[in-house]
Amino acid sequence: MSLIVQNLTKIYAEQKALDQVSFEAEKGQVLGFLGPNGAGKSTTMKIATGFLLPDEGDVLINGISVLQSPKEVSKLIGYLPEHNPLYLEMYVREFLGFIAGLYGIKGQKVKKRIDELIPLCGLEVEAHKKIHQLSKGYRQRVGLAKALIHDPEVIILDEPTTGLDPNQLVEIRALIKKISKEKTLILSTHIMQEVEAICDKVVIINKGKIVASDLISDLKSEAGKVELVLETEESLDLAWFEGVGQVEFIQKKQSAVSILVEDGSVGRKALLQIVQEKELNLISVQQKEKNLESIFQQITQSK
Repeated sequence: MSLIVQNLTKIYAEQKALDQVSFEAEKGQVLGFLGPNGAGKSTTMKIATGFLLPDEGDVLINGISVLQSPKEVSKLIGYLPEHNPLYLEMYVREFLGFIAGLYGIKGQKVKKRIDELIPLCGLEVEAHKKIHQLSKGYRQRVGLAKALIHDPEVIILDEPTTGLDPNQLVEIRALIKKISKEKTLILSTHIMQEVEAICDKVVIINKGKIVASDLISDLKSEAGKVELVLETEESLDLAWFEGVGQVEFIQKKQSAVSILVEDGSVGRKALLQIVQEKELNLISVQQKEKNLESIFQQITQSK
């Protein structure tokens, strides 16, 4: 089972929200779908789930077109939107039973499926309550159970860990990883640590265009410049480093600078030479480890 996004274009008035967006999500991998606010993430997900029509392009779920067969595709997709819609006056089990009915699940199959999802989503303690009595974190769990109720092949989660405490985060991340082994799962979030903890592959969208699509491990190994951090006892002058690389003070601290260079080894030698020439008292020269957050900033700010 796979989800293939083909050349999606969406225009609002004179603004092109999506511009020939294409990518693929595969079974057994968690795909992180990332981008700044307004980049086109939500528009893409709404089209993929049939809530919105594109001006051009299509989305295929296991070869079936979302545009041509929306009812058939809806049975294959589970969707947890960022603003989790719930009927607050319903009890948890009552609500899940109602959603099951919408998908045509009947009789003993409803109870069986709910009995599976309650412990899977960590809702045992709260299952007897009305949804309005639940914390935001537990409402997210109900939303996740709602997305899973019909055992869909493709699961799309938009900011699924909103409002969860640290312990709940660990549990939900483990649940997402467990689910993804047998499903095609797309996760959209602004939390880069979450992406690194859960996802295998990332697609980054910026200003309506795909600017990166790769395994996280490959993205890290291929990410451009190296960041070096130099700190001395004396105040520094940015002009000293103009020939070394892109340089800026760290948090306005005049005795520490961040320098982006093409080659870490060459950059360190150049910095140490400047320290010697200016007779500075060196505190440290460090190479910052690449993480997804720094790569994301580099890609979205440069394109």
